[in-house]
Amino acid sequence: MNPLISVIMPVFNAEKYVSEAIQSVINQDYENWELLIINDGSTDNSLTLINEFKDQRIKVFSQENKGVSTARNVALEKMSGDYFCFLDADDVYTETSLSNRLEIFFKGDNIHFVDGKVEVFNQDLSQLISTYLPSFKGNPTEELITLSGKCFFGTSWMFKRIKNINYRFNETLTHGEDLWFYIEHSINKNYSYTSETVLKYRKHNYSAMNNLEKLEKGYTQIGKLLDEINIPSYLKQEYLSKSKSIMFKSYLKEGKVKKAINTLFR
Repeated sequence: MNPLISVIMPVFNAEKYVSEAIQSVINQDYENWELLIINDGSTDNSLTLINEFKDQRIKVFSQENKGVSTARNVALEKMSGDYFCFLDADDVYTETSLSNRLEIFFKGDNIHFVDGKVEVFNQDLSQLISTYLPSFKGNPTEELITLSGKCFFGTSWMFKRIKNINYRFNETLTHGEDLWFYIEHSINKNYSYTSETVLKYRKHNYSAMNNLEKLEKGYTQIGKLLDEINIPSYLKQEYLSKSKSIMFKSYLKEGKVKKAINTLFR
């Protein structure tokens, strides 16, 4: 078996890192992939750097700046792969990222998503800060909704593409869009993972987790979206409780006591 894997990379003003991200895909020991790069209105040198790569497997599309969800949706509409996954323009794949995840799919017929170990680094990848290793196998819906952390770091999942499913990110979400995308597509499907490292993640001071007000807004929006899917009421309550706890602790860590207390009463 030699299925095609679509790698989706949105790019916005990532000139400092985008070449390294693209090269990490080219360096894969599994060669049957396509890389769909969506230049989301970059105003720096990103597009020039992207166009320096002449590999025919790389497909580049440009649009006005519309945000990461819209950019990913463009690629989801244009992809040809049997499997698909995501790579942010400032992160890096390990050389076996695609093959290690694909191998897990081949071990079981009823696996729909495969994740892997994520190594968190500083901005120049010189210092390993922490590692994330999933600790759950099976249907991930409850784990995702209850924010257990057992099967969710970010967009590190590889998806087995299913015919007639319209894969789209919710473009109204500016934070938590990847969590909601996973929740929507996880119902009645199964998750597994490889213990090998699949992603090197750069931690920035301006990352989504550090913009607490927008993060809180994202959690609130997802809470409302949960009403649109058929889940037991206790799961919704667990989500609300856990998200409030996360925001409470996050605000306290930043010394924002008043905002921390306010989260408990929203």
